[in-house]
Amino acid sequence: MEHNTATHALAALGHNTRLSVFRLLVQAGRGGRLAGEIAADLGLPGATLSFHLKELSAAGLVSAESRGRSICYRADFEAMNGLISYLTENCCAGEADCGPAGQCAPSC
Repeated sequence: MEHNTATHALAALGHNTRLSVFRLLVQAGRGGRLAGEIAADLGLPGATLSFHLKELSAAGLVSAESRGRSICYRADFEAMNGLISYLTENCCAGEADCGPAGQCAPSC
């Protein structure tokens, strides 16, 4: 992942509502959620949700698919994992005992 792509993704996730939407889509898995379901679950007006989904889509974190008169949104797990990999690249300067399952651990 390029630095500018990571910056754009982190900026999109840096808003409370967008982070909530993205987490909901991650929890939904590959099946995604319909826009109306997301709005109802998070108590958001349709226009507000649409604005935030547009920002997440522009950052490459969310994809959309038409289902008749509805739109199904999905988290882009490849992009999410790419962002996590970018953030943890060269973690702990390559030490073997960095942490369990590749998770960075504090040194103290």
